[in-house]
Amino acid sequence: MPEFDVIRQIAQQTLIVPDSSGTCGNWLWDRAQRIAQNVEHLCRLPELAEQAISLERSCLITAAFFSECGLCRPAASPLSIADINDADLCDLSAKTASKKLAGILTETQINKISKIITESCNRFTDMAEAMILSDGRNLEDIGAAGLLHELRQHIINGKSISEILESWKCKIQYGYWQARLKESFRYDAVRQMAEQRYNTMKHFMDQLAVENTLCDLQEQLMQTVENK
Repeated sequence: MPEFDVIRQIAQQTLIVPDSSGTCGNWLWDRAQRIAQNVEHLCRLPELAEQAISLERSCLITAAFFSECGLCRPAASPLSIADINDADLCDLSAKTASKKLAGILTETQINKISKIITESCNRFTDMAEAMILSDGRNLEDIGAAGLLHELRQHIINGKSISEILESWKCKIQYGYWQARLKESFRYDAVRQMAEQRYNTMKHFMDQLAVENTLCDLQEQLMQTVENK
């Protein structure tokens, strides 16, 4: 795909959107680049090589760059993750990608890219490119970067630290993260990485809970008094 530099530029222009103050934000573009990098690495999974699966990598990488452009609104901040489900996001992103890439790629290529994006939200798809994109996007949601993305959404919505911790507690109680780790990944190697990243998230949130309740300060003061 010789037009790839042009495609990347179009994706960048699409994903860098101004916030309410008119300042352009790089958040979604930065996220899209990581998803694309995830996908590039996942293309080298031994499981794919063992099954001799042929991938249309150029279409897959392009799909990765555009996979979340459905979160963009002209002259507005990106939509909250809570405002849109995965199926709607994939549909909007596929339509946006098709529109932006018209005249740049062939109709066959555009249809392939669109299908990769929409199928990535289908749990029962057997399309290899869509499965890779799905794992790449889901991996981005787990770990330090994923946690920062979630915290950003809470902050945008005006949530306090106590409210953020309560939301995290509810997700743990209802097995949200355990379910995502079990059901959201198609490839074992990616699931193992996600589990490691989840432990990073949990460690940070545990420390945030300690500081929010001042448990560490209280314990330190008690030790100071006892040592006197």
